[in-house]
Amino acid sequence: MNNKFNINALGRKVPTDVNGNNAIPYMGIGKHKPTGRKYAPPIVSSSDYPSDGNKTIESLKAALIKSGIADGMTISTHHHFRNGDLVANQIFDIASELGIKNLTWVPSASFECHVPLIKYLEDGTIHHIEGSMNGSLGRFTSEGKMEGMGILRSHGGRYQAIQDGEVHIDIAVIAAPTADAFGNATGDRGPAACGLLGFALADSQYADKVIVVTDNLVPFPCYPWQIHGNLVDYVVLVDKVGLPEKIVSGTTEITKSPDRLLLAEMTAQFCNEAGIIKDGFSFQAGAGGTALSIGIYFAEILKKNGWKARFARGGSNKYLVNMLEGGLTDYILDGQTFDLEGVRSMRENSNHLNTSPFTSYNYHGKGNFSTMVDVVILGATEVDVNFNANVVTHSDGVLLHGIGGWQNCLFSKCTILPIPLFRDRISVIKDEVTTICGPGELIDVIVTERGIAINPLRKDLLEKLKGSSLPIKTIDELKAEGDAICGPAEKPRFTNKAVAVVKWVDGTIIDTIWQLEN
Repeated sequence: MNNKFNINALGRKVPTDVNGNNAIPYMGIGKHKPTGRKYAPPIVSSSDYPSDGNKTIESLKAALIKSGIADGMTISTHHHFRNGDLVANQIFDIASELGIKNLTWVPSASFECHVPLIKYLEDGTIHHIEGSMNGSLGRFTSEGKMEGMGILRSHGGRYQAIQDGEVHIDIAVIAAPTADAFGNATGDRGPAACGLLGFALADSQYADKVIVVTDNLVPFPCYPWQIHGNLVDYVVLVDKVGLPEKIVSGTTEITKSPDRLLLAEMTAQFCNEAGIIKDGFSFQAGAGGTALSIGIYFAEILKKNGWKARFARGGSNKYLVNMLEGGLTDYILDGQTFDLEGVRSMRENSNHLNTSPFTSYNYHGKGNFSTMVDVVILGATEVDVNFNANVVTHSDGVLLHGIGGWQNCLFSKCTILPIPLFRDRISVIKDEVTTICGPGELIDVIVTERGIAINPLRKDLLEKLKGSSLPIKTIDELKAEGDAICGPAEKPRFTNKAVAVVKWVDGTIIDTIWQLEN
């Protein structure tokens, strides 16, 4: 592998070559503007497909063979089942049985249910992963055990990469809770209903071959279709496509922690005093306990003033659904369904809209929803005194999380990170984060239980919060408090081997993840 490196616009050392492809260093917000045309899949003729519309085939193995699976191909999957995915592992079981090697796996995210794939990374069936690497797969990568270099992208960055031809998908496998024999598919109904299938949209549009796998085959037409059948090559009926109860992975309940509740209350008060919460405003909050609690406070403020949000961006959950059904928001613009109430609402409420990374997040589109959101509430593993933030590695340097839509959300009108000042006796505010996932110029406010830091670039917010009862402090003051309590954190120790890169939303490399020293 090429060991040459560039220094990008944030001063980070990034490789010039990633898995044999030239890599472009991060240049700054809006500085990289590629030219050319979008990638396109091969032209096909409908005369080569069944005239009765029946594309069913007897098994996933048969579909993969008919799709021409071979050494070195790129296979994609989506993660709408989250930790309940039952399809991705089967693909690579079949590939291993067939003796296929050096595959690239491009999931929209991985979870602990994919730990069995480690054996295929070890034996060469899978060469590397291009997608969010959570938990054990992330640790495996940090330890330098993956043959190729991992590539982490945001949800919008994944769509951008596929659309731009940076990632060429040979075979896309789409797990669908309901489908018809023609390939039309939806996720909001059926025994394994998981909500929308937006993360599989790019795969269906641009892959050479597309396989839909379902356990609920219905007569044509499957409607409303989220995946269009005229993009699909084969349909496979299986006993069970996923475990919908496991889409509720991670925290999807409001926090009971007094510290986290304080963070939520302070964040909501900040938004109220800054004039962000008003009739017709829009917001996005994640599915963590603190973010959910902030949504509850937002709802109370709206109700008290007789206001209504125009839309809430999600990650949908029962709390957002309550707001929609209680008349506190006109719409939910849903990017991922986090619980079964969200699934039900999408099926039943015409104002609960399924979106995709194309409409919401794609940086190489003619605008997207993220810039129209008034305030977004996000998390982070670390921030630094320049407001740069990290969401993929921890302070010990271990890769444990994916990016999700986090980077894309930074383009909202106000980005707030409510985070505890320290975790596990380690201060989260650093001189320099372990891994930069988002540049500080896009992060407006850091809320901790011991004070709130406003980015000096946001003079408007500093002016609006003058005289507030909230504890407004500088980021340096918060860092000093954290260090005084926890002591200076020991920096992780790395080798000089790059094990993964973090892409920015425009396809450039914003940072490098290095192998941990033993």
